[in-house]
Amino acid sequence: MRKWISFPHREGTVSRQAHADLPAEGIYEREVGRSGFFGPASHLHHQHPPTAWSAWEGPLRPRAFDLNELPQQGGMPFEAASVLQNAHCDFRLWSVDQAMPALFRNGDGDDVLFIHEGSGELFCDYGHLSYRDGDYLLIPRSTSWRIEPAARTTMLLIEATNGAYQLPDKGLVGPHAIFDEAMLDMAQIDDAFRAQQSEDEWQVVIKRRGALSTVTYPFNPLDAIGWHGNLAVCRINWRDIRPLMSHRYHLPPSAHSTFVAERFVICTFVPRPIESDPGALKVPFYHNNDDYDEVIFYHAGDFFSRDNIKPGMLTFHPAGFTHGPHPKAFAKAMSDPKTFTDEVAVMIDARDALEQGEGMAGVEWSGYVDSWKPKA
Repeated sequence: MRKWISFPHREGTVSRQAHADLPAEGIYEREVGRSGFFGPASHLHHQHPPTAWSAWEGPLRPRAFDLNELPQQGGMPFEAASVLQNAHCDFRLWSVDQAMPALFRNGDGDDVLFIHEGSGELFCDYGHLSYRDGDYLLIPRSTSWRIEPAARTTMLLIEATNGAYQLPDKGLVGPHAIFDEAMLDMAQIDDAFRAQQSEDEWQVVIKRRGALSTVTYPFNPLDAIGWHGNLAVCRINWRDIRPLMSHRYHLPPSAHSTFVAERFVICTFVPRPIESDPGALKVPFYHNNDDYDEVIFYHAGDFFSRDNIKPGMLTFHPAGFTHGPHPKAFAKAMSDPKTFTDEVAVMIDARDALEQGEGMAGVEWSGYVDSWKPKA
C-alpha cells in the first residue's frame, strides 16, 4: 500500500478556492498537479502569465499539426499515417471513400474510431451499424470489421495497444451522468447485415505485433445469425454526451472523460454554458500536467481558448512545461466572455511519452510555440 504525501499548506497571498476569486487584479493562477488531474496539486499565483515566454529552444515544446494536409491514405486502416504513438497507444488519421476490399482484425488492442467527416455503414462479427460524423465506434480487440462509406470518411483511429477500453468511474454523480450506458448502440443482425452475407471469397487481414497476416475464406466470414453477451462493437455520438458543468467553477478536463484505457484516457469537449459566476475562471487554467502528454484533435466549432485553430488540426503538449489559453483568448474571457462554447474536440491524455509519426513534420505549424509570446 502507498499514498501521496499530504501536507495542505498556504504561503503568501493566495485564493481560498482553486480557479476562482484570484487574490488580486492581474494575477495569474497556475496549477501544478500529479496523476493528470486526479492527484495532489498546488496552485501558484503569478504576476505574469506563466506562458509569456520570449524564446524557446529544444524539442520539448507545444506543437500543432494540420492533419487536413496529410497525404491521402490507402483503402485499409493499417495504411493510415501514424500521427502520435507510444507502446500503449497509436493515433492515426484515415481518409477513405471506397468500401474496404477486405476485412480487418486488430490483434494488438481495442480500437476507437472517431468519425470526423462522412457517413456510411460498418459491418463486423456482431452485425451492422450505420455511422455519421461525430460518432465514436468502439471495436473490441480481434473483431473482424469493414466499412462501406456513403460519403468520403475521415476518422481518427485510436488503438489501445495491448489494452482495452472501459468507461470512467463516475463517482458521486452516478453511472447515468455524462451519458447513460443505455445510449450505447450495439451492432445489429439486421437486413443490411444479412444481405452482405455470401459464398464469395473474402480475406481477413490480421495485425498482430505490427505485422500483417492474411486469411482467405471461400465465403464471407461475417455470417453470424445471432449473438448474446456483453462484449460487442458499439457506437455513441458526441451529441449524446451531456457534459458535467458548474456555473461557479471551471472543471478540469478529466470531468469530460469518455473512455479509459490502461495508460491513457479519451475525453470529449462538447458545447456547454460558460461559467457565469463573476469570480470563476472562464477559460482553461494555466497548468503543468507533469505526468501526461496532452493531445487535442479539433473536430468542429470555434475553439475559444486557441487562436488560428480550425477543424482537422491537432495540438500536442508534451508533459513538463506550463501551458494554457492563448493571450488573446485569455484577455477576451476576462473582458468580454462568451456565454456558451460551441467547440467539439477529442482529447487524449497519455501517461507515457508520445513520439510523432513519420511525415508529421511536413504538416506542422512551426509558429505554434510563438503564439503565446507577448505581442511587441
